[in-house]
Amino acid sequence: MKELVERMAKALVDNPEQVVVNEIQGQNVTVIELKVAEGDTGRVIGKHGRTAEAIRTILTGASAKIKKRCVLEILD
Repeated sequence: MKELVERMAKALVDNPEQVVVNEIQGQNVTVIELKVAEGDTGRVIGKHGRTAEAIRTILTGASAKIKKRCVLEILD
């Protein structure tokens, strides 16, 4: 899942080399933290959060296929 989020984020931003994705495994859920350059945060979130919701939807579908639950956190 980490690679999926990283690939989507790098396609959206102007500075793909500054994309950092961390994966934190928990008991029931995996938290994926996404950090991008300060100027690219708006590109990842999108207008009214639509781009972020689209990324989360894709992540939910992919994680359901492998029977795990993943949550995306976008860090400032």
